[in-house]
Amino acid sequence: MKVGLDTSVVLRLLLGQPAEQAQRALAFLDELARRGDQAMVSDMVVAETYFALQYHYAVPKKEALAALRQMFADNEIEAQGVAVDVLATEGLASAKPGFVDRMILSAYLASGDSMVTFEKAAGKLKSVRVL
Repeated sequence: MKVGLDTSVVLRLLLGQPAEQAQRALAFLDELARRGDQAMVSDMVVAETYFALQYHYAVPKKEALAALRQMFADNEIEAQGVAVDVLATEGLASAKPGFVDRMILSAYLASGDSMVTFEKAAGKLKSVRVL
């Protein structure tokens, strides 16, 4: 069985705070592993976590992206969507367009679609039309 983790759980796992909740989240992951089940995280949760780390916890972009990459590195938590592929982009912390815009585009491209935007920086990406 797969179990989706909410942003609140992912933040506790990444930050270790509040400690009591972080310990319960880790214990839950251990329980899943013992049962042979898998934790998963949606692209929406990845995006929310990315912004929460920056704006509520003052984690710099580069560190937030590194924490998200590390979260998926040991395969204990599975990414459901395009996040892992986008996180592999070199120079992502300073890339224009940024992480979430690239996830949006990647999700559209995965279903064979294209995207329109008013963001000029996005125009350099595949299948994007700037209005």
